[in-house]
Amino acid sequence: MQYVKFGHTGMDVSRICLGMMSFGKPGPEHGLFPWARDFDEAKPIFRAAIEAGINYFDTANIYQMGSSEEVTGKLIREFALDRDDIVVATKVRMDMRPGKPNGGGLSRKAILSEIDKSLKRLGLDHVDLYTIHRADPNTPIEETMEALHDVVKSGKVRYIGASTMYAWQFERMQNVAEKNHWTKFVAMQNHYNLIYREEEREMIPLCQDRKVALTPWSPLAGGRLAHPWGTQTARVKVDEVSKWVWDGTNALDKVVVDNVQRLAEAKGLPMGQLALAWMLSKPWITAPIVGTTSVQHVQDAVAALDIQLSAEDIQALEAPYAPHPVLGMM
Repeated sequence: MQYVKFGHTGMDVSRICLGMMSFGKPGPEHGLFPWARDFDEAKPIFRAAIEAGINYFDTANIYQMGSSEEVTGKLIREFALDRDDIVVATKVRMDMRPGKPNGGGLSRKAILSEIDKSLKRLGLDHVDLYTIHRADPNTPIEETMEALHDVVKSGKVRYIGASTMYAWQFERMQNVAEKNHWTKFVAMQNHYNLIYREEEREMIPLCQDRKVALTPWSPLAGGRLAHPWGTQTARVKVDEVSKWVWDGTNALDKVVVDNVQRLAEAKGLPMGQLALAWMLSKPWITAPIVGTTSVQHVQDAVAALDIQLSAEDIQALEAPYAPHPVLGMM
């Protein structure tokens, strides 16, 4: 395993982050990811990850309505991981009590309440990274940033990060924190992969300039880049979230996926390994967050670290891409 500093911090993370969104109570009644794996199914996958040297694990309070955090904490205890050796991240913002006042958002009330609930579910006394799960247009930025600063100073959080938003929103939040001498974001978990590269316009240059860690979510676009176009996996049949994110650009994306398939076959590589190797070739990427539902997925992600792509390979992978609508705060 390769390890890198986490942006402009002294913390070391593995170059592959295990996305814990795949774990939790299965079934649509428990959340947006009915294909999630319960604790027993997650164990061999998690074991493969830690045996490969992965030390960075990313979850969120909203994933299967908290049960992903519960499974994550249980796995950490099951494998008796040294807390100082691992990096645990979770998120806040999404609606945890649909239809009720103060059920979500980034108010001071929500942040201070949700961090305690997340820590209880995880069975931990702190998380290493606390990420805002999108921006909250209904809460003043000053309120959000001061509350995040306070959870850091309380010892419950080591660092803070942000996720998918417009570059101007991210910069404005950073400026508010800097002006008030509050804790600034050290990481951006953005939407970036071979079929959505609009982040190269503003967000990625901004993060490079500010030395902010970039940890893209869904580097394989919900599995679209790991299989020939139209493949019907068990997840695809029930995954409504991926359809919502990507189905609107199918005409633009099919040519990219078909191209990945041709190049992967020519190189004798799995498509997912090649697509992930492309992302890892980018000097601005810290650690892509890879969601897995099998041991093989973990092995493929780790194998991608050893694939060396030439400039010609990268150009060939990128050639079919056409500009997409900028999704910003999707």
